[in-house]
Amino acid sequence: MKEILFDDENKLIPDIKGFLEKNIEVLRQIFDGCQDVVQKTFVLSRAENPVKIHIVYMDGLTDNSMVEETILKPLTYEWRGTKEKDIWDAILYCEAQTVDIKTERSFDLAVAAVLKGDTAIFVDGYNEALIVSTKKFPLRSISENETEAGLRGPRDTFNEGLRQSTALIRRRIRDPKLKCEQGSIGQRSRTDYALMYLSDVADPFLVKDLKSRLQQYEIDAIFDSGMMEHLLEDNWKSPFPSFQATTRPDKVAAGITEGRVAIVVDNSPEVIVAPSNFNMLLQASDDYYNRWAVGTFARFLRYVAAFIAISLPGFYIAITVYHSEMIPTKLLYAIAAARSAVTFPVVVEVLIMEFLFELLREAGIRLPGPLGNTIGVVGGLIVGQSAVEAGIVSTIVVIVVALTAIASFAIPNEEFASVFRLLKFFIIITSSIYGLYGFILGLLVIAIHLSGLTSFGVPYMMPAVAGTIEDDSGKKDFVWRAPIKQMLRRPAFAQKKSRTRLKKR
Repeated sequence: MKEILFDDENKLIPDIKGFLEKNIEVLRQIFDGCQDVVQKTFVLSRAENPVKIHIVYMDGLTDNSMVEETILKPLTYEWRGTKEKDIWDAILYCEAQTVDIKTERSFDLAVAAVLKGDTAIFVDGYNEALIVSTKKFPLRSISENETEAGLRGPRDTFNEGLRQSTALIRRRIRDPKLKCEQGSIGQRSRTDYALMYLSDVADPFLVKDLKSRLQQYEIDAIFDSGMMEHLLEDNWKSPFPSFQATTRPDKVAAGITEGRVAIVVDNSPEVIVAPSNFNMLLQASDDYYNRWAVGTFARFLRYVAAFIAISLPGFYIAITVYHSEMIPTKLLYAIAAARSAVTFPVVVEVLIMEFLFELLREAGIRLPGPLGNTIGVVGGLIVGQSAVEAGIVSTIVVIVVALTAIASFAIPNEEFASVFRLLKFFIIITSSIYGLYGFILGLLVIAIHLSGLTSFGVPYMMPAVAGTIEDDSGKKDFVWRAPIKQMLRRPAFAQKKSRTRLKKR
């Protein structure tokens, strides 16, 4: 009868036996049906007493040439012979020609290391395994940033490799106080993640809170930082994100120097940063690389664009249906002439165009790059022109919907822009029921919700609210972006002793 590999809690046997044949049998049971796992037994015949070793690694996740050069060649071809009692130390300290090697007594952890791309070496007579770091994941190279492109600043972007992403952050912050604490989450996926923060700047309670939340859940698998974000957020009922997700290493590095914590997730090209607020999600890296006047103007445009993206269709419905007396006479005649051949009410007209545009946007995302752009441009022109000629919508509505879409594209964070795309339908509904009063009521509901929202204890609308707790330092990085020389202090969520970030010598 074969040995049972799992206990009642479905966990692997926690220790390695001192008999190699027993360990080989356990490994073969564990990796039964896994034909991409390479297992081979070797005999160190040049030792005074020949000793067997068993090597296990995962083909496709392991650097095969490294295994041959650092493990197989030194042990099988260059073995100089030693006493049997010294063979373990000889392999660990002399023969294995690599620095990243460690010992492991748990079968569970040894198997987990093999599944991550490391190589495990089992030696006959020893109840431990040697774990050699030989990872070589199939990754794409570091390419130019396309999702958050800018006219000025670095062009590199994160990729799906955990170590490559942390290295891009390390390249920008060369400080030993930048900590990188790693862990894994997911019972099946065992996805690696890393918390990166400055130990003397980040609030220790924030770091502790994030760690406790990461250990709070047991889940089958985590495949992207977005899934982890859903587990860690404060209020899942709110459509507004509690994290800032970005693919730009310079933006993450800037957030870390402000006292925030970055979470890098393996297999995800986006890094999430906490805490986050309304103002941060409307900022772009270009704001700090350009002159302060240019950066301030760009931020002002984004705030205006955010208001237009959420309110313009609802405002058009409110004034045309309920408060037409507010419209200038010539403009009212133009709207009436444009709608003379339209059969649908204004509300239905706006909803049809908004739905068609969202459909085109979703189709453009799913299709390949050149074809997606063609669908977005040509499809929009054809659908809009045909809808106007068929009398389904008016030209004024096409202008309103197009201007709303352009405004949503001006928001630099895609996840944040999606919230405005969703909430504009809420404003359309309230405006269609109560007119201008419903329009104002809808905006007031959103404002009240934002005023009470927090991200890891930080007010979401700071520095517009709770401004007294940090004096006026936060207002220098608000809509008005002050010159770098005047931005002397970090935000309020950083440690008090490390609030100063710029001073003259």
